[in-house]
Amino acid sequence: MHGPALSAWLLLTLCGASGVYCLLRMRRCAGEERRTAGSEAVMGFGMAAMALPPAVLTPPSWSWAVYAAVFGAAALHALSTVRRGGHHLHHLLGSLAMVYMAVVMASPAQGAHGGHGVGSTAGVPLVTGALLAYHVVYVLRTGTRLVPVAVPAAGPPTAWATRPEFALVCRLSMALAMLAMLVTL
Repeated sequence: MHGPALSAWLLLTLCGASGVYCLLRMRRCAGEERRTAGSEAVMGFGMAAMALPPAVLTPPSWSWAVYAAVFGAAALHALSTVRRGGHHLHHLLGSLAMVYMAVVMASPAQGAHGGHGVGSTAGVPLVTGALLAYHVVYVLRTGTRLVPVAVPAAGPPTAWATRPEFALVCRLSMALAMLAMLVTL
């Protein structure tokens, strides 16, 4: 799932920065927003760890099972909260996508770094395609929400960690990273 080394480093940086931002947002928020920021931080750091270039650290074969277990637990948590709102459904699908990628990478047919070469096929094409389609729609929908409709009235300044457009950018960047990881699977 790593592709070229430069892409892996860019994914690692993007996802790590998103995880750090989510932790900072978590410190400033309360209630449901705090829990959401925590879930997004776990996703960001997990994606960063999975994107680590194999030249730096070749993951042991059991690491994919750990990723699957962590994101399986995150999926169960998201499943228990999905009735609270639509964004929890996105967390559920993102966590399930991470479990899927970890299982594919752990499969014996893939070897230690299966699916990294051009022309290789990994996973179930229908599942991979459905996950790609979902994330493309999510990226396009989230991107359009960043386009300002009107200039907001000047009000009290808000802390940058709690600005809603920054949270959208964080979600958008992680969805783009998910697309990249699925494409290079």
